[in-house]
Amino acid sequence: MQARAGAVLLGLLLVAAPAVLTPYQRALALAILADVVLAVAWAFFSGPTRYLSLASGAFFGAGAYVTAVAGGAVPWPLPVVLGGAGAAVMAGVVGALALRLRGPYFAVFTFGLAELAKHVLIWYETRVTGTVGRILLAQPAPATLYYTVLALAGLAVATAVLLRRSRWGAALVGIGGDEERAETLGVNTTALKIAAFALSAAFIGAAGAAMAPRWTYLDPNVFNPLVSFQAVIMALLGGASTVAGPVVGAVFLGLASEILLVKFRYAYMLGLGAVLLVVVLALPEGLAGLWGRRYRSRSSA
Repeated sequence: MQARAGAVLLGLLLVAAPAVLTPYQRALALAILADVVLAVAWAFFSGPTRYLSLASGAFFGAGAYVTAVAGGAVPWPLPVVLGGAGAAVMAGVVGALALRLRGPYFAVFTFGLAELAKHVLIWYETRVTGTVGRILLAQPAPATLYYTVLALAGLAVATAVLLRRSRWGAALVGIGGDEERAETLGVNTTALKIAAFALSAAFIGAAGAAMAPRWTYLDPNVFNPLVSFQAVIMALLGGASTVAGPVVGAVFLGLASEILLVKFRYAYMLGLGAVLLVVVLALPEGLAGLWGRRYRSRSSA
């Protein structure tokens, strides 16, 4: 009951935030909310199944490019819906091919997806449209962007809660625990993995579509592998097996990144790598798991 009341209070504060925040603070809050969507959506699939997906950059870029192409032709927030749908279709096709792979093979395949999408788009833009980028002329108001991303973050967290409590979520956990055993029990593991992968991609693509208007010009470099690593680090840092963990990781890394990029710009990637190593080696359950262990130890005492 206390957790639910706290969530409602936090939601009300986030809704009222644009009225009291400065433009810089609102931009920072917007970026952190987008990180929440990325981390929570990544954990839909990779958290329970333990498949390391590095495709977030491809899905985010696909959603952003949908806004760049269709943003001026359709009313907001339809580009966000189209971006999510396009990323989901992309994930369905990729998942049908890649989700028969396991372990490092799947991770390598998905990591190359963003680069493949970028170079395919470069070829298409230069050969067909005669350009290498898009100018975003019709941009929603800053408050509209904020509330759009806030709605996506709230919907992502609600979906994570429902998925965790559903039979689908239990089946995904079973796949992560012992996929062969799940198959012998009659679970259609391939179909469930593809569906969860597409659901994750839909939210990531929608986040990319919603964040695209922050830039006045987009080119194929929006397919950035850094987005993939950030999603992984945020989710693992907080605890990918919990609902609150990716949210905590996104907020923590979002604030830390703002400081690192200003003071230690060239060491930022090195810092991200170090954080990932520390989390994998010392905090396999993330900050949420560390807090849970301390809470249980206090309760038992």
